[in-house]
Amino acid sequence: MSERRISARIAAIAESATLAVDAKAKALKAAGKDVIGFGAGEPDFPTPAHIVEAAAAACRDPKNHRYTPTPGLPELRAAIAAKTARDSSYSIQPSQVVVTNGGKQAVYEAFACLLDPGDEVILPAPYWTTYPEAIKLAGGVPVEVQTDETTGYLATVEQLEAARTPRTKALLYCSPSNPSGGVYPPEQVEAIGRWAVEHGVWVVADEIYEHLVYDGLTAVSMPVAVPELADTCVVLNGVAKTYAMTGWRVGWLIGPDDVVKAATNLQSHATSNVSNVAQVAALAAVSGDLTAVAQMREAFDRRRKTIVRMLSEIDGVVIPEPNGAFYAYPSVKALLGRSLRGQTPQSTTELAALILDEVEVAVVPGEAFGTPGYLRLSYALGDDDIVEGISRLQKLFAEL
Repeated sequence: MSERRISARIAAIAESATLAVDAKAKALKAAGKDVIGFGAGEPDFPTPAHIVEAAAAACRDPKNHRYTPTPGLPELRAAIAAKTARDSSYSIQPSQVVVTNGGKQAVYEAFACLLDPGDEVILPAPYWTTYPEAIKLAGGVPVEVQTDETTGYLATVEQLEAARTPRTKALLYCSPSNPSGGVYPPEQVEAIGRWAVEHGVWVVADEIYEHLVYDGLTAVSMPVAVPELADTCVVLNGVAKTYAMTGWRVGWLIGPDDVVKAATNLQSHATSNVSNVAQVAALAAVSGDLTAVAQMREAFDRRRKTIVRMLSEIDGVVIPEPNGAFYAYPSVKALLGRSLRGQTPQSTTELAALILDEVEVAVVPGEAFGTPGYLRLSYALGDDDIVEGISRLQKLFAEL
């Protein structure tokens, strides 16, 4: 028997499909190809100037050249608590906050702290690609609950209850959703929260798209809708999407004291404190007003309407209007199994490859999000690129 070089636990991790698509698109662009990338969930705006200036000043201050407390700068933890009360009416203490290296570390730490081997996590699909991998890394078992375009990709309490078993430890809840753009209405948020409390199910709530909602909707924080859930709820958030700060790598985890203590202990051995310069930038972001956020949301809203309108014009594409985040998630099931330019794609993985090869448009197949038959397209790119990219798809699929 050959010696195993990589542990089974790590070897089982799937590469991030969204980052893989983005990397391939960027490589093709570097090679001179006119690729339009709808793959990465990354705002195309620069980080607001006052945030950048705060970071530049922090670089020159020697105190930021040293280790700082593992769970975050005290002033940043306090500012996150104040921002959480301001933006979602969720009152917490600064001691309930752990600042992490981006939202992904917050996701990993939440499941690492909550799960024992064999514990199940109910995971509505479509889901962000990192969730099942983080659950499995922690020894947990993802239990997928399928949703589709007929319900706006929203899971019902009945579906969650059907998936619950004696091994169920937690529910992953993401609203606004990546990849679907779905936003749970207040009454459904409350119903899910009360179901979780009734059955002793933890809720891991990803709120990173909280400010990116449209048509007058609001993203309701579940522990606000159901206050008695607070002791069994972990809220994840960060500056990446709201403030166009994906590269700064600052997220956070909010939870009850024992979870925060456990996450801090874990982080103390994994990464120690987040970069102080990035934390100072995040402090400027969450402490400032939301003017720049509103301007970006206005642009995203305009692009949302454009991409939905243009995708709807393609025969065989079904696209419910996303109410949040910056993703369109159309069903393309009717396009599969049909001959197109000498190929007959049977899956959205094959279809996405054909689209990239034939018209140089990068999209992410639904298999990456647990729902074959769909494509995810981010509209966090320029208006002209959206029009050009979807026009290429329209011309390609007109050949069917």
